[in-house]
Amino acid sequence: MNMSIIIELTGYLGSLLVVVSMLMSSIVKLRIINTAGCCISAVYALVIHSYPLAFMNLCLIMINVYNLAKLLKTEQHYNLVCVKTDDSLLNYFLSFYKNDIQNFFTEVNMDNILVETAYIVCCDTALAGVLLGKKKEDGSFDILIDYTTPPYRDCSVGKFLYSKLSENKIRKLTYFGRSERHKPYLQKMGFIDENGAYVKHLI
Repeated sequence: MNMSIIIELTGYLGSLLVVVSMLMSSIVKLRIINTAGCCISAVYALVIHSYPLAFMNLCLIMINVYNLAKLLKTEQHYNLVCVKTDDSLLNYFLSFYKNDIQNFFTEVNMDNILVETAYIVCCDTALAGVLLGKKKEDGSFDILIDYTTPPYRDCSVGKFLYSKLSENKIRKLTYFGRSERHKPYLQKMGFIDENGAYVKHLI
């Protein structure tokens, strides 16, 4: 293949990745894919001696890296709030994300949820996730719903949440659902399949 064609295809690849990144609902995925596209585009720009284009892509790379660093420092962004189960903001959140929640928790009847304990994870003033279930006197917590909104799905909301729960003397999390879509998240967060339930020990 002609070298000029390879160079041209490289430029198209960089541009394609930048465009694809704009389709991501996850902020982290958007930043990562956009950075990859900008890196390729910067190399392409240098090869064809388009220095203004190379400069722009280098600036975008630095902006993406800076924002990714901020996103991954979850302790500085997230707050955990325990709310009443009849809280109007919680009910609005569940209603707004009803269909997406149902995709991950197929066994839950979203029109008739029975919850004893509810936690909301906030990122500044935005609602990033929710944990619904039952807190027991022995320090265990039975999870009904452990949901993160699409923009924050890769921002370690779960890691932050579980660290805060342990500070609130919750020792063990148990999820009895068998949703296949939720299973990869449970495995990533360290849950273990024990006698038909997924269990995570926090302390």
